[in-house]
Amino acid sequence: MTDASRRLVVDLAATSKNWALTPAGEARLRAGAPAGWEIVVVRAPTSSDGDGPPRASGEAMAAIGEAEAYFGFGVTPDLVAAGKRLRWVHSAAAGVGNVLKSGITDTDILLTNAAGIHAIPMAEFVVATVLHFLRGLDVAIDQQRRAEWSKAFFVADDSPLRELGDSRVLIVGTGGIGQATAVRMAAFGAKCIGVRRRPEQGAPAGFERVVGPDQLDDELPEADVLVLAAPLTGQTARLMTRERLERLPRRAIVVNVARGALIDEEAVADLVETDRLRGAVLDVFQEEPLRPDSRLWGLRSVLVVPHVSPVSPGRFWPRSLELFLDNWHRYDAGQPLRNLVDKHAGY
Repeated sequence: MTDASRRLVVDLAATSKNWALTPAGEARLRAGAPAGWEIVVVRAPTSSDGDGPPRASGEAMAAIGEAEAYFGFGVTPDLVAAGKRLRWVHSAAAGVGNVLKSGITDTDILLTNAAGIHAIPMAEFVVATVLHFLRGLDVAIDQQRRAEWSKAFFVADDSPLRELGDSRVLIVGTGGIGQATAVRMAAFGAKCIGVRRRPEQGAPAGFERVVGPDQLDDELPEADVLVLAAPLTGQTARLMTRERLERLPRRAIVVNVARGALIDEEAVADLVETDRLRGAVLDVFQEEPLRPDSRLWGLRSVLVVPHVSPVSPGRFWPRSLELFLDNWHRYDAGQPLRNLVDKHAGY
């Protein structure tokens, strides 16, 4: 690196090809770079799971010492320690739980993330899976596997089938994912209530109103659908306890696209098994992969999804690079960054 150049380390060679930076993406980065920057692309494989791997590759470690900026899936403690010139980290992941344990919180390094990039596919996932249970598709699939022609469940006097337009949806987290979900739910006629840390900021599009976390317990008994779309922080960890889940009305539907640590999975299994909950959609788990012996696998009215709700082939990198390149030029010009993480608030 010459004295006149500034270094960006790009560490995005994900082992999962859905998330690996493409050659076209790399070309777009190089073409869109501000003047005076050197780009070092790490070819060693890394993990895109969660918010990045626990340790950096040797290649990334060799490059970070002279780097001013780093673009990866989160950032690891060894990179933070070795990056003496590091001033800005941009994560291609939205979650920053592990990043904030890297030592970055105690530095003046700016941290930005990919919040909002996954909002559209994740919101569509939420709508699709809620409709799966509202329209009884879990029962239809079960009957199909048994070659059983029966209308009994669907036409019973106490059938749980209902329309989204008759549903009240409580969405915990009103960021990009929560907002995109509310807009789509509201388009079906659902009444959406949001839970946000600062309710005084008002209700985003799609929400009829918002409340603070201190009012969560009051809202749960009225929620036909509960969607968890909040970041994992000290305030949201273990948020949905058994006691809170039991406050939901009978045959409510629970969807978790946030982090597994937000909810008591055993309580979910118990409540679905006893028909207390109509169904549960779990895209994230306390331990991933989910253990083969978990009883969640065997419950018809639990959708176990292997943390893939954000997947949108062909759309992720264009959106992600648009955000990063805009931020890179903002950083270069000393302007405010988009998606700047409050390292103490946790998002």
